[in-house]
Amino acid sequence: MKFNKWTLGLAAVGAVSLASTVRADELKALNTLVSNTTISGVIDVAAQYMPGNVHNYNDSYYNGNSKLDAFSVNQVIISLDKPLDESPWASGYHVDLNWGSDAVGILNTPANNYDSAYSFSVASPIRQAYVTLRTPIGNGIDWKAGLFDNVLGYESNTMSSNPNYSHSLGWGVEPTSQLGLIGTYKVCDALAVTGGLANTYSTYYYGYYGQNVSEKTILGAVTLTAPESWGWAKGGALTLGVNQGFYKYSVNNYYAGLTLPTPIKALTVGFAFDLVGEANESYNNHKDDSIWIAGAYASFQATDKLSLNLRGEYVDGYTSSGRGEEVTLTAAYNLWANVVSRVELRWNHADTGTPNGYPGYSSNDNYEGERSDDFMIAFNVAYRF
Repeated sequence: MKFNKWTLGLAAVGAVSLASTVRADELKALNTLVSNTTISGVIDVAAQYMPGNVHNYNDSYYNGNSKLDAFSVNQVIISLDKPLDESPWASGYHVDLNWGSDAVGILNTPANNYDSAYSFSVASPIRQAYVTLRTPIGNGIDWKAGLFDNVLGYESNTMSSNPNYSHSLGWGVEPTSQLGLIGTYKVCDALAVTGGLANTYSTYYYGYYGQNVSEKTILGAVTLTAPESWGWAKGGALTLGVNQGFYKYSVNNYYAGLTLPTPIKALTVGFAFDLVGEANESYNNHKDDSIWIAGAYASFQATDKLSLNLRGEYVDGYTSSGRGEEVTLTAAYNLWANVVSRVELRWNHADTGTPNGYPGYSSNDNYEGERSDDFMIAFNVAYRF
């Protein structure tokens, strides 16, 4: 067959048309896949100042010397989310990528900070990455498979979502992320049960916390929610949770938390209790390395824009800090749209040793002996989109 310029031209037009159809089909398929996906995030920055400029270390309210008397980028979070729909075999996913001095990462290698069992920031920016699945058993079981935020604790890994700018001491001894499979079953509006398995974290690496993937930890939580008939207490929630490992060096967490409205509509109170058991006879020559922390919260919504948040904690543990307390007062004012702006005052006191278990030093690195008190003032701005 001979081709003239007209048949070649028609062939070219047909090829372009076919390519356009293929691209349209690909775009249609792509749009179908991402049509229900949402993108959100947080940019969280702050400035911290500690009078006396002591070189103490405590991840719960500043990340080592990197945030001491300095400006900081605490968290940059990018979230992708496709939530479950109402279908019986629904599926979806959630991803949190985060960077910054307070970013929470997946544990790829043994962590180098054994003072905060699961509070680690490593090179990987992945904070959460899990597939969500529903199985139509009873009221439906919603599953998370992959890396997900802890099921225990009063405070979120996202700092701007918490009533106070700085994290609590309780948060510092709780797991931040867990890698495994977990399911939640809503028995009724007043009762939800969560359970699953995750990789076990331990003190196996000569006092350094790491993953022992051949052993597993049982995750469990029960949440009771007050119904509408409870009047001013409606919406109050009690959560009891546990992370129980069965490995010799596993770190086990036990948690109880309560959030409760009050007859004063603007006032909400909360309580949290953490018990951490580390059955590790080789570390610090302790046969039972345990620590417990009790905390109380109060939030008062003074106006539509202004809220006042108070937190107090007591800690009793085996570390050199022994027993101590912390009190934190935070004022939040929503002056700009989508922005959380806060001022915070914090006091840490040690009954024995130092507030954070380390000696105090002056700004020129001269040893000042043990300090019983540390103070901090912080200014925090976070944009949420």
